[in-house]
Amino acid sequence: MAEIRERTEALEYEILAPDAAKSREATRQETLDLCPFRTAYQRDRDRILHSKAFRRMKHKTQVYIMSGDHYRTRMTHSLEVAQIARTIARGLRLNEDLTEAIALGHDVGHTPFGHSGEAAMAKLTGHFAHNEQSLRVVDFLERDGTGLNLTDEVRDGIVNHSGSRRAATLEGRIVHVADRIAYLCHDYDDSLRAGLLRPDDLPPKVKEHIGVSHSAMITALVSDVITQSDRPDEYGRRDIRLTPVIQQAMDSFRTFMFVHIYHSQALARERAQAVFVIEQLFHHFRAHFDQLPAEFIAREERWGQQQVVVDYVAGLTDSYAVQLFTETFIPPVGFVLPGAAGVTR
Repeated sequence: MAEIRERTEALEYEILAPDAAKSREATRQETLDLCPFRTAYQRDRDRILHSKAFRRMKHKTQVYIMSGDHYRTRMTHSLEVAQIARTIARGLRLNEDLTEAIALGHDVGHTPFGHSGEAAMAKLTGHFAHNEQSLRVVDFLERDGTGLNLTDEVRDGIVNHSGSRRAATLEGRIVHVADRIAYLCHDYDDSLRAGLLRPDDLPPKVKEHIGVSHSAMITALVSDVITQSDRPDEYGRRDIRLTPVIQQAMDSFRTFMFVHIYHSQALARERAQAVFVIEQLFHHFRAHFDQLPAEFIAREERWGQQQVVVDYVAGLTDSYAVQLFTETFIPPVGFVLPGAAGVTR
């Protein structure tokens, strides 16, 4: 049956571009028996998709906290990144399976309440970055602390999807760009839905070169990435990039979103509430380490108490973080004790 996987691997050399990552050449930290049907990158994608960390993202904030069924969550964001990234990868004849695996796993280390939670954790610990925590999740925290044993190419793409370092593969660099395209366009779309923005609010440069609708923006940006990235430089090498005029418009769009949405006064109260919940839970479990679940307490010797608390709090969903906060800090006023129903005085 192994010939099924081998046939797929061989097709990659026939169909994909020379600079595409090839599944047959993938490496892992720990040797793994080969799957008879799936390539290494397909297997990584499946491991991420079936992980607890991926499932938890459906209850983690993208931008709008507890805002209803029509707004993006961290999971739907990751799915949109995967769709955009795969479109770019296919257009450039790069490895779609590797691209999809990186995209699905890039945010599994995100805290509750989006970047507000990330900022709170960074302030509490001195350093916290969601991309690094995503790598930690897939390397050490999933599968009861044994990790997913993903390929080095997927791991590199996950940790380098954000920040100043660039991924080693073109597929990883696609996810870096696709992540930005996705969050700018869909956060803008959600902001229109929330009534916090109007299309006329956009900078002229954005309206002229990218568009004013969510769909038109994605089309313009993805088209530009594919067209520009398919042109090799003077040394015959391709890279993932935008034309200068579109890059400038995208930078202007990002600045606009930070001013009017991400750091806006309109969402300041929700951000402050989220930070307060994270801070209090962190301090509580640092002081009462024995109240953590047993599986986390067992990790103290390997990682130390603070890191274990960081892993636990960062892994919480929005709803469970609020539930824990309520159970820990809010007196049960108005709750009826078991067996007390019907008691009169």
